[in-house]
Amino acid sequence: MSESTITVVLIEDDKPIRRFVQASLETEHMRVLEAESGRRGLSLAASARPDLVIVDLGLPDMDGADVIGQLRDWSSVPIIVLSARTREQEKVAALDAGADDYLTKPFGVPELMARIRAQLRRHNRAGSNESSKLQFGAVEIDFEMRIVRREGQPVHLTPIEYRLLVALARHAGRVLTHRQLLHEVWGPSRVESAHYLRIYMGHLRQKLERDPAQPEHIMTETGVGYRLVGAL
Repeated sequence: MSESTITVVLIEDDKPIRRFVQASLETEHMRVLEAESGRRGLSLAASARPDLVIVDLGLPDMDGADVIGQLRDWSSVPIIVLSARTREQEKVAALDAGADDYLTKPFGVPELMARIRAQLRRHNRAGSNESSKLQFGAVEIDFEMRIVRREGQPVHLTPIEYRLLVALARHAGRVLTHRQLLHEVWGPSRVESAHYLRIYMGHLRQKLERDPAQPEHIMTETGVGYRLVGAL
């Protein structure tokens, strides 16, 4: 096994699903460490220092959101939630606890692999010194110069629009909840003011998307938040 092999800690108490995910990831030449409980998963994550963690929310010994919160106390490892829970409040709780993405059971292997690749790219980009620029579609963000261009032409953004775009871009591929975005852009006093986000996301789409009515990059996660996709 090469030194560059991706290591994934899989925290899932349902044995058939655990075996299915393990086989799928190993087909992609990833190393999978399995845990059937939250505490075992935390122990594995601490000892193995994986590249990514996949966690179910319905674990026998503790809630998956608590596992995520404890991981986030000491690690920035990408975390993807796999869960049969579909309520928006539970998705929001897991993402607010620090998860990067959320996939609802049943799920397809191609989608799971796409989410994993997106999180690994995002994490690698965040750890790289070559992160002064980011591109999605026809848009380029130059963080150092604080310039946004679309098809090579500068786009005027208000300070709030720019901060919102930067928040999405810095976490490209990750679902950011309404609360997370409001806190990062407006501060803690506005975390309940989701209507601000709808207004400014509309502004960004008008300025940056090819078809604002059918966005390709600034995506809504209904009832949860927003995600920037297609970033390079």
